[in-house]
Amino acid sequence: MNFFEKITGSDMTKAIKSFEARAKALPAEYQTAWNEIKSNLWVYGDFTGRNLIPILENALELLEVASADKQSIEEVLGDDIKGFCAALVGDEGAKTYRDKWREQLNRNVARKLGGLK
Repeated sequence: MNFFEKITGSDMTKAIKSFEARAKALPAEYQTAWNEIKSNLWVYGDFTGRNLIPILENALELLEVASADKQSIEEVLGDDIKGFCAALVGDEGAKTYRDKWREQLNRNVARKLGGLK
């Protein structure tokens, strides 16, 4: 990846398009699970989402292998896709960017209110 690709994000665009093409080859229930996985993983992304590319690739590979083995989605992911995604990125209690922003806002408000006394 060169500097231009990193700045513009074109490398990520190529990767996402590649993932989508591979996902279209999956059975319908796997495509639905893939869409749910994508929507649940984006909250764990950094500013660019670049940190999620390897995680998305691994999740898609898991779906492809499970589809080839004729496993059901429930056997592969369980009943809780949101929990599965949290486990992919780390602990169940992993902080999202929203949690970090909320904590920063609370600290700033507390500091301002503390300064008013």
